[in-house]
Amino acid sequence: MSVTTEKTVRELALENPAATRVFEKLGIDYCCGGNRSLEQACHAANLPVEQVLDSIEMAEQTTRATQKIHDWQREPLSDLVTHIKGAHHKYTREEIARLGPLLEKVCSVHGKNHSELLHIRASFAGLAQELTMHMMKEEMVLFPHIVRMEEAVIQNEPILPPPFGSVQNPVSMMEHEHDSAGAALRAMRQASGGYAAPPDSCISYQTLYKALAEFEADLHLHIHLENNILFPRAIAMEQAHNRLEIVTSVTACPCPITGRLRSSYAATSSNTRQGRKESVRHTPIIVTVKLSIRRYDHL
Repeated sequence: MSVTTEKTVRELALENPAATRVFEKLGIDYCCGGNRSLEQACHAANLPVEQVLDSIEMAEQTTRATQKIHDWQREPLSDLVTHIKGAHHKYTREEIARLGPLLEKVCSVHGKNHSELLHIRASFAGLAQELTMHMMKEEMVLFPHIVRMEEAVIQNEPILPPPFGSVQNPVSMMEHEHDSAGAALRAMRQASGGYAAPPDSCISYQTLYKALAEFEADLHLHIHLENNILFPRAIAMEQAHNRLEIVTSVTACPCPITGRLRSSYAATSSNTRQGRKESVRHTPIIVTVKLSIRRYDHL
């Protein structure tokens, strides 16, 4: 893959999923802060651009040799939703349940000498509560709607209108909550000095910091898949559906009141405004609306 420094970090992460591991390792934000070009991101992180490019190329070669690369830009949205729930939501819930008690244990032993642990505990508690509600809203409301919408488009059927209106409304809320989660991650990383365990740290302390760093990396990838792939594709699918041409045709059929065909309307209407009113009042018109629905397989 040709990598250019003018592309944004987000674009590179979309084109080459292996690049996300490089960005994670080097501390380059590719999810919430991925709008910067690679050159700008490297400059901000005091990293040589060529070194980052070489690392991305090596990561791509390694990934191709060891595992299947999912092209989430093309695979069905339902598959992406299943992946997010199975790989990331499941992991997040498990780690929240594990890290909470571990934080309490480490704080009880090292909290007096390392007050930063108390700040990390408070930040993690707030993040855990927010993520728990966040994932529940996605799984109960947003994700099912996206899956149903895709099914309707594939089957050339109308999309049932959701209670929240446009899909952009819940997406905007989810993205706002992602920004909040990103801020909590940055606060914990800053308080921990980049998750560098101090010399007097015990095994539990070191395990905690390693686990928090892994939790951060997974959440970054989790948010990337939603913000940069799932949500934009869902919005594009909805917009394409809304641009469908509606073709109407008027079918001549007997009026249930007069028994006349609709064509009698033209014969009985006078040229005067009053005549038109009388004809309209006494000869109802029955209209059949047909929807011409196109497929959008490229979404």
